[in-house]
Amino acid sequence: MSKSRATVHGAVSLVNAIANKKGATLGISLKVEAIVETSPGKGIVIQSKNQTLSSRLINKTIEKIISKKDLDQNKITVSLESEIPTGYGLKSSSAISSAVALACAKIFKPNLTDQQILLAGVDASIESKVSITGAYDDACSCYFGGFNVTDNAAKKIIRSEKIPANLVAVIFIPKNRKRGNVKKLKTLSSVFENAWKLAKNANYWEAMIINGLATSTILNSDPKIITDLLEKGAIGASVSGNGPAIAAIVKKGNETAVKKVFSSLDGSIIVSKINNKKAEVHEL
Repeated sequence: MSKSRATVHGAVSLVNAIANKKGATLGISLKVEAIVETSPGKGIVIQSKNQTLSSRLINKTIEKIISKKDLDQNKITVSLESEIPTGYGLKSSSAISSAVALACAKIFKPNLTDQQILLAGVDASIESKVSITGAYDDACSCYFGGFNVTDNAAKKIIRSEKIPANLVAVIFIPKNRKRGNVKKLKTLSSVFENAWKLAKNANYWEAMIINGLATSTILNSDPKIITDLLEKGAIGASVSGNGPAIAAIVKKGNETAVKKVFSSLDGSIIVSKINNKKAEVHEL
């Protein structure tokens, strides 16, 4: 019997990758913990308080790491705890798949590289239809923390660096989970390409603002919210992922004015520190 625990954090979008398969993200401190335990028997058991988690994604991720022979000889129990609201664009599925892959690798394949562990979750996301692009950009910021600018098609990090520690993310979680048609994001592919180039050159906040205005226009959000957030001191603001969450990045101490913009809307607000820490795994 073996047991391990992996901790992986969430992220928010700077540039949406759907249009061009190129994205940019930054890490936040909301986290997922996955405990993987082996016992005599066979089969995969998933324990979680959150019923909306994709068991398909978790099963696929496990199959990417653990060989069929080992799966036939061990019962695998996965216990998940997540601070990240699921289905809002805050990268919960990338964090979950990375945490499960990391915890499984600790027991069965301790020599796997970070890239191999990351790709197990990315490929599982595509195969279980949780993500269109595999969300390599999301997975990188969840796993490594910091800023990550990626080419999702090539599965390569183009730029990564730490986020200044004096920043926090103020995140709005709308009550209405309705999203727009994400396929329509491709109509603005040249806008997203320009935003991505800005991020590649470390102009992260400009990239985020352009992304915010473009995505909110298409994904049933009001672009005026983005400009209101900037007026109140946010240095960057955008719909995160495919929404409907909206994230604003502010300097510590400026949270109140930005929270006020969200307080008139129907939903809840989360204030999260940024995260520069890499994913961690321990044997228990």
